[in-house]
Amino acid sequence: MKKILAILPISIGGRLTTSSIIDGFRQNDCEVVVFDELFDENFQEIIQDKYDYILGYDFSGLKIKIDNGLKLPSINYFSDDIRSKTSGPEWEKYLPYLEDEDNYTFYWDKVLTSYENFKNIFYLPHFVNFDIYKDLNTEPEFDVMFAGRLDTDYRLSFFEELVLKLPELKIAWYAIERHHQDAMKRSKYPEIIDFCYQGFIDNEIDMAKAINNCKIVFNMNSQGISSLNYRTFQTVACKRLHISDFREELALFEGNMPFYEDFSDLIFKIENYIDDKDAYKKVVEKCYNIAKCSHNSKDCVRYMLKCINA
Repeated sequence: MKKILAILPISIGGRLTTSSIIDGFRQNDCEVVVFDELFDENFQEIIQDKYDYILGYDFSGLKIKIDNGLKLPSINYFSDDIRSKTSGPEWEKYLPYLEDEDNYTFYWDKVLTSYENFKNIFYLPHFVNFDIYKDLNTEPEFDVMFAGRLDTDYRLSFFEELVLKLPELKIAWYAIERHHQDAMKRSKYPEIIDFCYQGFIDNEIDMAKAINNCKIVFNMNSQGISSLNYRTFQTVACKRLHISDFREELALFEGNMPFYEDFSDLIFKIENYIDDKDAYKKVVEKCYNIAKCSHNSKDCVRYMLKCINA
C-alpha cells in the first residue's frame, strides 16, 4: 500500500479538484494523509511520518517538498498555466524542479502539455469522483447556473446581459464574497448581481448539491488553450446539461456536448434545451456515460500510478 501526503490548497478551485484526486488514490487502495493549508497547523508533526509520495495541486506540493527538504517524489496536478502566477506567486522559483526525475507533472490542457518537454509530464484532463458528483434526483430550483469570477468587463457584461435577456428564468451565480462585492461595485445593474448571487462553495458535497439544483450550467473557460475546466465534469457527472464556450477538447465528448459560439447562440441553446426535454435528456445521458467511463477518479488515478511506476 502506497502512503501519500496530499496537500489541500487554499484556493477553492484547487480544493475541489484535489479532493477528487485524493478520492481516486483512496479508491486505488492508497493511504492518504491530508494536510489542509487553510486550516491545519501541525505540518511539522505530519511530515515526521514516512511517505511514498507528496501530492499537490499546481506548485503547492512541490513547494512544500523543496522548502522542507523532503526526500520523496512529488505528484503535481496542474489545471492552471504552469508558466503563470495563476499556478502560484513563486512559480518561477519552483518551475526548474519540474525537470527533476522524481517530480511528476500531470497537465490538464492538451495543447499546453505539447509545449513542455519535462521528462515526466503527462496530459490528463479533469476527472471527478462519481460517488459524490451524481444525480440526487431532486427537482431543480434554478434554470441556469454559473460558478466563477466575473472579474473582467467582458465576463460581467456577458452575465448581466444573460439575466436581462432571460427574465423568465431563474439564474444562480456562485463565487467567493470578495468577487461578489467586486462585481457589485463594477456592475451597471448591481441589484441583478446581488439577486443572482447564491454564495460560495468550497467542498464537493455542496457543489454537487448546487449543480443538482439547476437545469443548465454554462461555462466561460478562462485558463488554458484547448482544455475544459473542472466544472464541465462536475456537471455531467450530476446528469445536468453543460453548455461550454468552444474548446478543442469538447472532442472528449464525441460531439455530444453543446457549445455556444457567441452570446446569441448561448441564449438560443438555453431556451431550446429548457423547452425540449427529450433533447436535454439525450445529451445529458450521452455526456454522462462518456465521463463515467473516461473521467472518473478511480481510473484516472490508476493512470497516474502507472505513469509514476507505482
